[in-house]
Amino acid sequence: MTIKRLGLDIDGTVTSPKTFLPYLNSSFNKQLSLDDLTEYNLANILGIHKDEFIEWLKANEQNIYANAMIADNAHPTLEAWKGNYDLLYISARGNHLLETTRDWFNANSIPYHHIELIGKHDKIDSIKKNRVDVFFEDKHDNACAIAEECQIPVILFNTPYNQGTVPDHVSRLDSWPEARYWLQQYNKNGRA
Repeated sequence: MTIKRLGLDIDGTVTSPKTFLPYLNSSFNKQLSLDDLTEYNLANILGIHKDEFIEWLKANEQNIYANAMIADNAHPTLEAWKGNYDLLYISARGNHLLETTRDWFNANSIPYHHIELIGKHDKIDSIKKNRVDVFFEDKHDNACAIAEECQIPVILFNTPYNQGTVPDHVSRLDSWPEARYWLQQYNKNGRA
């Protein structure tokens, strides 16, 4: 199978997994580093109730997403892919952030063909609807579920918060250049 349609998560994948740190540290008087983010649930890391975190996120998400840092080497990789692949971004962000998200993509010259903000972490229906050939993700349980349910390869960008075993269709990679190489090898050999 030749890969043509790339599905990409946004937060922690195209944006740096460090994006939230300055905001968390400032708001909650912490000195967290990426290594301290050992689980996806930030309320647990902060020692607060999830409802308190949700309220904080609602108050701050537009500013955070509008000023998000790009993941190291994501831009040149996506730029190199834009003429050869359909770049389909599928994110758990709520659709009320679509304008903010598009503005960020445009301001940072991040190429895209489609942006879909589904407001939940379960991306399987959207991936199937968009006929995605491979998905790029940072959330461990999402990566595993997508690989198993959709029977497509998934690239899981390695972070302290997504450790754990992964099924055969999930490749844990450390960087965008590794992802670029993985995709070249997959299209060349039918596997990475």
